[in-house]
Amino acid sequence: MPNIRRLDPTASPLDYFGSELRRYRESAGLSQKELGDCIFCTNSLVGQIETAHKVPTREFAERADAALMTDGSFSRLVGLVLRSQLPAWFQQFAELEARAECISTYQAQMIYGLLQTEEYARAVLATGMPDKLDELVAARMERQRILAREKPPMAWVILDEAALHRPIGGREVMRRQLQHLLSFADRRWARIQVLPYEAGEHASLIGSFTSLRFDDDPEIIYTEDLISGHMTANPDTVREAAFRYAHLQAAALSVKDSAALINRVMEERYGDQQGPDQRAVA
Repeated sequence: MPNIRRLDPTASPLDYFGSELRRYRESAGLSQKELGDCIFCTNSLVGQIETAHKVPTREFAERADAALMTDGSFSRLVGLVLRSQLPAWFQQFAELEARAECISTYQAQMIYGLLQTEEYARAVLATGMPDKLDELVAARMERQRILAREKPPMAWVILDEAALHRPIGGREVMRRQLQHLLSFADRRWARIQVLPYEAGEHASLIGSFTSLRFDDDPEIIYTEDLISGHMTANPDTVREAAFRYAHLQAAALSVKDSAALINRVMEERYGDQQGPDQRAVA
């Protein structure tokens, strides 16, 4: 007789997902192997998710819904499960980001998280040497789903030119990342500008920051340090951030010229070349 681990569904979203998966599966009279066969995965994976040892992907959740006829229960729950995998200090920002009507960000070192490809995100997140890299990558990809909504937030992104040249993940990863940035050119709600090296000293030499604006709530300013992130709705800070962002927009290239620069860097720096892929060294 196997020793079945009993979960406390109230312990975490992951525990709740696992307990619900087991409950639905047993109600359907299916073994873990039989459910795995239905959704094209191993019985081991089903067991790991049921015991909260493995985080489900959105694809797993959608297939489980179809196999167990749950009317979308797991698909609705998996977003909360994946968000719970984000660092505790970042979870509140992710929740607010998902509710924002407008997101304005300046990024001095890398591509903004909402615009990262999965390969690029994996390379970035790996620098922190996390224990659960796959889960963090899945959580970042889930976070990007707000851009696929019928009415996504307005996203205005200013990237320092350095973010285009830093070869995070290697040449091929960067080429695909810059192609991904260019794919936003025809989306009315997305505007990407590049702050060129020629701008010299500028209004945010101190680093990156993000502004979240809402219909009915105060604007939020978000910054990060080495250890964690910080949010504030202090009116003086919001006003100062708006002042600096306006100056950054004025110093940055136009959206059209920014796309041209991104394309040029993609072709000249990350185009087809002979020799081994050059990877970033952390």
